[in-house]
Amino acid sequence: MILQALVKRYEDLVSQGEDKVPCLGWGKVKVSFGLNLNEDGDIEGLLILQTPQKTGKKEIMMPRTLEVPQPVKRAVNIKSNFLCDNSTYLFGVDEKGKPERSLQCFQACRELHCNVLEKVETPSARAVLRYFASWVPQQAVNQAFFAENYKELISGANILFYYDGKSVLEDEEIRRAWQEYYNKQESECTGICMVTGQRTSLAVLHPIIKGVNGAQAMGTSLVSFNAQAFCSYEKEQGENAPVGEYAAFAYAAALNELLNDREHRKTIGDATVVCWAEGGKSIYQDVGIAAMFGVEQEGGITEQELSMIFDSLRRGEQVKVEDEWLDTERHFYVLGLAPNAARLTVRFFLVDSFGNMLRHVGEHYKRLEIVKPVFDTLQTLSLQMLLSETVKEKAKDKSPTSQMAADTLQAVLMGKPYPVSLLNGVMMRIRAEKIINWRRAAFIKAYYLRNENKDCSKKEGVLEMELNEECVNVPYTLGRLFAVLEHVQQEANPGISTTIKDRYFNAAASTPAHVFPVLINLAQKHLRKLKSGQKVYFDKQIGELVELIGEEYPMHLNLPKQGSFQLGYYCQTQKRYQKKEDK
Repeated sequence: MILQALVKRYEDLVSQGEDKVPCLGWGKVKVSFGLNLNEDGDIEGLLILQTPQKTGKKEIMMPRTLEVPQPVKRAVNIKSNFLCDNSTYLFGVDEKGKPERSLQCFQACRELHCNVLEKVETPSARAVLRYFASWVPQQAVNQAFFAENYKELISGANILFYYDGKSVLEDEEIRRAWQEYYNKQESECTGICMVTGQRTSLAVLHPIIKGVNGAQAMGTSLVSFNAQAFCSYEKEQGENAPVGEYAAFAYAAALNELLNDREHRKTIGDATVVCWAEGGKSIYQDVGIAAMFGVEQEGGITEQELSMIFDSLRRGEQVKVEDEWLDTERHFYVLGLAPNAARLTVRFFLVDSFGNMLRHVGEHYKRLEIVKPVFDTLQTLSLQMLLSETVKEKAKDKSPTSQMAADTLQAVLMGKPYPVSLLNGVMMRIRAEKIINWRRAAFIKAYYLRNENKDCSKKEGVLEMELNEECVNVPYTLGRLFAVLEHVQQEANPGISTTIKDRYFNAAASTPAHVFPVLINLAQKHLRKLKSGQKVYFDKQIGELVELIGEEYPMHLNLPKQGSFQLGYYCQTQKRYQKKEDK
């Protein structure tokens, strides 16, 4: 299913005339230098193809991504690329301390170019052949151009042949010669392709995939078999998952294009997330990424547009973005890839209609709505911010647990119950830090709205956006009472840095019967320090809440009831600050 969707993505882009993906036999490669030759094959100099790009506040030189002849897949084997390769193959020089192997690499490169270009009579083709005929690898370090760029050249930067200041790939005869050569390189293995259903030559080794965070920089495979234990029925490598060479090329080209698109590539946990819609239009990616990960940059989908999209879907209306009507029934795909030792791990692959996914995300944001501090202008709680509430604030690694992050994204997009691991993570941070901010309170509310529980339910009046003074739920009322007792302490001791919350919050939320009698007695001492008007005000509040609780405090509160307690505490505290703001 994944490979079929990616092959369809490739074909959609090709049919639209997009130059984002290469044609069969070609690939996108990051090239740093151009090796400029004259008609005799002598090196005129090294052209710098790198371009300045901003990374944060810094500006660094980055290689240029160019379409070149399809790079080969190699590990320890000697196999050359055509026209574009590193110094080991083009110059026969590296710093691995194996000059004999470097010479073999150069000879393999020379042999390939002679085979492809032997019948091409253009000046640029003749210049390349003359270069290989005259170049002496042992003399490379003595060349001025090599010494000036030694570190980058020796570290594996890609170099492309140029002739008279122009790329040799501009020569149509050379391009035609390569295409004919590539088309003849059919695999000896044939069979039924499980993607297209056609009998064709099968890919023994699949193309490499680049751009997954944490994976090998040189790229790795999505489909591979590198040990006997992974093989079946005495089949080798790609025969175990028969995929035609065209399908293997197409899915890899489409996936590399998605991973190379920084605007639409995101990270959650250890997974690199890409998404696309059937048909290939990028507007669906713009909306999908903004919905999943929030509005992060100017010039894209705005908060207002996103809100209007959710409202339109809620009312069953059509969605229009940037003067274009979106097809809500179109298939939408979300793929999460994580690094592994030898290949990529598929964390998740989600498929649904574009409209259904957006509806689920809109419902998620609706459940998260809660009263916020007046100074917080954030309109929506993004997935990344929600997951960050499970991580210690001072932790060096701010990444949430990988599986929890993946499960949460799936729950949001597919409308499934939230994972228990996310609730446990948020609760753990509340217990450790004794802080329940609006983000944590919003999630507790959303969790119990979606994952229904009788001890923390909407029927009890607990899961409201603001303080529900009519709610008679005991844990919720206990949370309200704790907030009032803390307020009394703060009024009695202005400027106090440590309150009852720092010492008693966790115990009050879990075993109220042991803690609240102590807190009530302590509050009486604080009330004596207040003015008569304040004392009457707080006495009345405490009395009303105690009456709602009853004669006995609960001995123990389970996790859902602790959620009710925390929501009561949070809403009561926010009510206090809202009143001050109104005045």
